[in-house]
Amino acid sequence: MIDALSLSMVMPELILTGAGLILLIVAAYAGDRATQAINWLSVLALLGAGLSMVGAPQGSAFDGLYSADAFSSFAKALIYVSAAAAILMAPRFFAQGEALRAEYPILIVFSSIGMGMMVSAADLLTLYVGLELTSLSSYVLASFMRRDVRSAEAGLKYFVLGALASGILLYGISLLYGFTGTTIFDGVATAMRDGISNGELFGLVFVLAGLSFKISAVPFHMWTPDVYEGSPTPVTAFFASAPKVAALGLTVRVAIEALGPGSSAWQQIIIFLALASIVLGGVAAINQTNIKRLLAYSSINNIGFALIGLAAGTKEGVAAVLSYLAIYVVMTLGSFACVLQMRDADGKPVEEISSLAGLSQSRKGLAAAIAIFMFSLAGIPPLFGFWAKFLVFDAAVGAGLTALAAIGIAASVIGAFYYIKIVKIMYFDEPAPEYARSGSFIENGIITICAVIIVFGYLLNPMLDSATAAAAQALF
Repeated sequence: MIDALSLSMVMPELILTGAGLILLIVAAYAGDRATQAINWLSVLALLGAGLSMVGAPQGSAFDGLYSADAFSSFAKALIYVSAAAAILMAPRFFAQGEALRAEYPILIVFSSIGMGMMVSAADLLTLYVGLELTSLSSYVLASFMRRDVRSAEAGLKYFVLGALASGILLYGISLLYGFTGTTIFDGVATAMRDGISNGELFGLVFVLAGLSFKISAVPFHMWTPDVYEGSPTPVTAFFASAPKVAALGLTVRVAIEALGPGSSAWQQIIIFLALASIVLGGVAAINQTNIKRLLAYSSINNIGFALIGLAAGTKEGVAAVLSYLAIYVVMTLGSFACVLQMRDADGKPVEEISSLAGLSQSRKGLAAAIAIFMFSLAGIPPLFGFWAKFLVFDAAVGAGLTALAAIGIAASVIGAFYYIKIVKIMYFDEPAPEYARSGSFIENGIITICAVIIVFGYLLNPMLDSATAAAAQALF
């Protein structure tokens, strides 16, 4: 029997589910005429879901299937902000090509329900249901521009490789269930405390492999550049922020809560994923000519740095991962809002990095914003991106992984090269044809807010540290 306490704990998902179903009916009857209204109502639903977590009861719901705690609340706040930004950035982008359909914000709302379940999952089956709800919505979003060959290709690749990853994850879940006798995270951890059998070890490896695809960690990253390039830019901004938070948050919860006693086994895997992602993400981005592909490899590179915090396996490491995700979301949303302003004189989107040449002369504000985000992504002090990297390296050193931190610091120089190259193109190369002057109020607002946070983020450090410490404490 479902009790009222459990229902109050899943209130964010209930609000979004109700809103999604109602808006779906509105879209079916009113059609695309109601798109603008559905857009704003979707944002309000996400806001309502976020506010419902304030003062809400915390604990285990539905006999241990779902966990409402500070960790899930922190991750959901980032997810809902990212989803709302992706909805708000869409109208102007679609105005130049295929018209924005009413289904777009609804798909993001349903994807957000799945992501909320992912970060609150306390059972392997809840994990899978949340992940698949997110993935199914994402496949449609990637191919949303039906007449665009690149978008159709992105959706197809995402679907095929996503199905493969889901199969790998399910196989790992079945192995863990078979050898531990339970799917509840706490039960899996209890079974592993007496020693890890070969079957449990194989299950652990397959589960981490499936989750690595979702966070696009090397060597499971192959879908990321093509999907990021082919998807509509607001969708790419969504993929680079909200699902990354959800997938990495889920990976952290699984590693700490379910696989905690097997840390000696999964720590080696996480260290490899971290270093491979940092190096390949940095090296592969150097010769990219498309800004969205470059940001795709940048996201792979950044996931590698975040995984260094997880490799530490400590409260400080988990707090560092959450801080990294919060700062990464701000940098990513700001960067893609800038990409949306890359339009030629006819208002058509431009994605070539060479088109940024001389931008500092024609669009000083946009060039300054891009420079801020690039320097922050490179981890150059005193910008907020430096603090994110410092925290994960500090957590690694505190856990005795000094060599990992040293290699990560050295490899960050690779990423700095291609970030600074963009700044050099904007400020020192011969001017390319000027961009269109128009920019929506929402895009300009997102860019301004994100840039201010990145520049003055050090003022938020005490608040961020307090929030992430409380969230990390919930897993230990």
